[in-house]
Amino acid sequence: MRILDPWSITDVEDYNRLIEVFGIEVMSEDILKQLPFLNRYFRRKIVFGHRDFQVIVKAIKNSEEYAVMSGIKPSSIYHLGSKITAEQIVYLQQLSKKARVFYAIADIEAWEDNGIPFEKSLEYAVDNVADLITLGLDLKRAYIYLQSREPRVLRWGYLFARGLTRNLLESIYGEKHLGMYMTAMVQVGDILLPQHPDFGGPKPTIVPVGVDQDPHIRLTRDLARKYSGKFKFVPPASVYHKLQWSLKGPGHKMSKRDPMSCLTLNDSPEKASIKIRNAFTGGRETAELQKKLGGKPEVCAVYQLALYHIDDDEKVRQIFEECKQGLRLCGECKHEVAELFANFLRNYQHRKKTNIERARRIIEDLVAGY
Repeated sequence: MRILDPWSITDVEDYNRLIEVFGIEVMSEDILKQLPFLNRYFRRKIVFGHRDFQVIVKAIKNSEEYAVMSGIKPSSIYHLGSKITAEQIVYLQQLSKKARVFYAIADIEAWEDNGIPFEKSLEYAVDNVADLITLGLDLKRAYIYLQSREPRVLRWGYLFARGLTRNLLESIYGEKHLGMYMTAMVQVGDILLPQHPDFGGPKPTIVPVGVDQDPHIRLTRDLARKYSGKFKFVPPASVYHKLQWSLKGPGHKMSKRDPMSCLTLNDSPEKASIKIRNAFTGGRETAELQKKLGGKPEVCAVYQLALYHIDDDEKVRQIFEECKQGLRLCGECKHEVAELFANFLRNYQHRKKTNIERARRIIEDLVAGY
């Protein structure tokens, strides 16, 4: 694997190979034990790698300022893959009172990649921001903005494009049309925005992403070093999580482009249960073989849902062990996980309703401010 495509990659078969090829650092126990507490993505090694995360660990230990930078492409509602990143944003903000979140509503990318009109992006943005608030974002330490209406991002994206060639961009992203390369440059502006003089200048910045987004990180780090003499940038750090499969199982990343194979935070509990009961499993051909040989939870989309999204470590361990030992059949496992998700969604959606108007006011204020 020589190219990671942030717009169309479906899955990663070998994360160790990816670490080797792209020079990603392994998330070590030495780093993890220095953090005040771990959320389940770090605890369960779903966050498997990083670039310069030790810079953020140092800032946390020394009670120094740092930024958490991320965003959402407002082309649909949150699915569970979006939730993974959002929960990491909240976690990285919670690690220190000196952390400030910068959250981009990437409406330019939604237009260029998905053809979503900017007005429609605003509707999705309200729902997306309501999710982020419901998942725990502290708005007092957050800067939320519309990508298309943030002049500092657009100016820096244009400025840093000087000297880049199409051949260089093609070597990073593969062959794309010009508009996609332009969105990549806008995202450079996004990632470096926390270090703009208007926000206090250079500072450590952490970007939590799925590993498919690493091309944006590598390009931005290269440009940060190139322009360090003028802007004194600190190369942005990153943490990488493994991609969430769709309900079709391995080889299929959970994606907004295939709504029936993903779970969204707006799915009714009943709809989510139906989807889970039809998901790909690691079960054997018959119940008899399952009891004799055990199942294969490592390739089961239902087990991965539990691993990524159920907080109870003991419950997740139980599901894995009972499957491996043939003590758990796929039907009963699907039923249990479906019930857990249905209960989560009932509670979550009740809380989200209280945040919709709050999110709407945030987006309306952003539009009115330009």
